Amino acid sequence: MIQQLQTQVGRCRLLLGAWLIGALALMPAPAALAQEGFIGIGTGGVTGVYYAAGGALCRLLNKGRHEHGLRCSSEPTGGSIFNVNALRAGELELGVVQSDVAYNAYQGEGQFEAPLTQLRSLFSIHPEPFTVVAAPEANIRQFDDFEGKRFNVGNPGSGTRASLEQLLAAMGRDLDFFAQATELRPDEHGDALCRDRIDGFIYTVGHPSANIQEPISVCGAQLVPLQGPAVDKLVQSHAYYAKTTIPGGIYEHNPDDTPTYGVLATVLTTADVSEEHIYAVVKAVFENFEDFKRLHPAFERLNKEAMVSDGLTAPLHPGAERYYREAGLL
Repeated sequence: MIQQLQTQVGRCRLLLGAWLIGALALMPAPAALAQEGFIGIGTGGVTGVYYAAGGALCRLLNKGRHEHGLRCSSEPTGGSIFNVNALRAGELELGVVQSDVAYNAYQGEGQFEAPLTQLRSLFSIHPEPFTVVAAPEANIRQFDDFEGKRFNVGNPGSGTRASLEQLLAAMGRDLDFFAQATELRPDEHGDALCRDRIDGFIYTVGHPSANIQEPISVCGAQLVPLQGPAVDKLVQSHAYYAKTTIPGGIYEHNPDDTPTYGVLATVLTTADVSEEHIYAVVKAVFENFEDFKRLHPAFERLNKEAMVSDGLTAPLHPGAERYYREAGLL
């Protein structure tokens, strides 16, 4: 009986594989998709705010499809660096990217060997504190207590990973500071924490976040302050960083404010994407602004003026600039 089931499963896999190969062969290239009015936006892990932001943007854009003829799809990805590289390759039309990663990409600094001068900005979204979470039994009170512990440093290609490496460098350390540096995705680190596979993790995210709420609810995880001379140095020397606080009471078992620092989430595109398409994207968000703010708690405090100016390190796309001038935001 088991062998019969295995045979049937194998046949299904073969059929599915053949179907996928055929379907992929018929799919147009990314540039062709853009010409047909398809907008793909790269986000992050499915439990993070990037994914929610991409879904919110697409929902509003698709609502007006009969007016502009565009279709939008929100794609889960590895995060900021992945999204920048996908924009470079023309595989996506939009990407949600941390403001520090956007700066490095445009300038050709940090993890980027050459300037990506074709990057263009649409708007910034929510602030993203660097959020450090510890298992309750790990006895962690500050970041230094993670020395010799098992810590999830973030998946390669994520903005979180890049920011942590920059922080460690400012501290005069590297990944050897941890006994074990795991590379789990954001949708994996909470479960790993509660199953005692890691002692802590860092995640760049807007709050409240289901990704942070889950390990707090399941196993009583604790937020850890992120402050000190290295943080002061980074904030003073990089305009895209700012000190911030995760308010106490957002998460159970964490009644006190948690000081940290962070970046802004920004929506980027490239100069190759048409002015009309980007104009339609920006218009869909800003003319349905209250609807956009209601689509996630992290968006509640957004204001239009700040979104057009704060955290944008690449030039505005002409389509975005045209809408902002018409709307009196520039």
